[in-house]
Amino acid sequence: MSAKHEEIGLSNDDVLKIYETMLMARRVDERMWLLNRAGKIPFVISCQGQEAAQVGAAFALDNEKDYIAPYYRDMGVVLHFGMTPKDLMLSAFAKAEDPNSGGRQMPGHFGQKKNRIITGSSPVTTQLPHAVGVALAGKMKKKDFIAFTTLGEGSSNQGDFHEGMNFAGVHKLPVIIMVENNKYAISVPYDRQVASKNVSDRAIGYGMPGVTIDGNDPIEVYKHVKEAADRARRGEGPSLIETVSERMTAHSSDDDHRQYRSADELAAQKEKDPILLFGAYLKENNILDDELEKEINDRIMVIVNEATDYAENAPYAAPEDALKYVYAEKGGNE
Repeated sequence: MSAKHEEIGLSNDDVLKIYETMLMARRVDERMWLLNRAGKIPFVISCQGQEAAQVGAAFALDNEKDYIAPYYRDMGVVLHFGMTPKDLMLSAFAKAEDPNSGGRQMPGHFGQKKNRIITGSSPVTTQLPHAVGVALAGKMKKKDFIAFTTLGEGSSNQGDFHEGMNFAGVHKLPVIIMVENNKYAISVPYDRQVASKNVSDRAIGYGMPGVTIDGNDPIEVYKHVKEAADRARRGEGPSLIETVSERMTAHSSDDDHRQYRSADELAAQKEKDPILLFGAYLKENNILDDELEKEINDRIMVIVNEATDYAENAPYAAPEDALKYVYAEKGGNE
């Protein structure tokens, strides 16, 4: 009897790569929290608990031609699409070499042209109309790519969500909208945000399929995003996917979730940690053992340490560059 991942065309090497990217996202994130608490970086907005959804989805896309419009927690997505731990640390330290914004923006505002990561902005959900616009451009130019965008379930209540969904549905655009439902919009629980049982219930109103799946299982997420990607490439239009998982940290380093979550709830979350669950799956299928697990973790920590040291010692942007890339400049090489 074949394993779950083999049934949908993933090899043992594939699922090990998914695990390694998930673990890289977790270790970078954990390091950022330590740096923040040590007073070395000002802000962290975390991916912990959502790595399976992020990496499972990204792995189902073509990271050499598709475009992504991620939201601020999507460290797992951008790592798979070519952003490096060094890039992420340069952003956290707000250094001149930060590829996202040259040190101008808060962490989590991803954007990198060479890897087709569409620049995000601080207002939530603006990335959805952006992704829909990219999908429209691709369809008009008959280009062979799709657009993929993510958002939190709280963002699905903003006007941009509905406008983007409607436009994508009307024009049958090659775009996948993935809502990472981590059950809280900052401190507001799901049942105070959305009247329907699932965010995916909204899909039918925009003429597209919608599905709600387990966001703690990267194989399940891969399967559904791959199906949506194949639909989009065949010209059959957009899809809405809702992944349900746990936000294992506070909303950000400026938030204290103990004010609105019980100790029992916080303790129960640890049993749904996607890193531990996926590691256990790999061990059950004899793909991972304790020795390989240690080897992968040690290799990742070397990379995280090097990225931290590099970014901490890298220069800040020069004051005279404050307006660089902000206004058009005539003449010269700019």
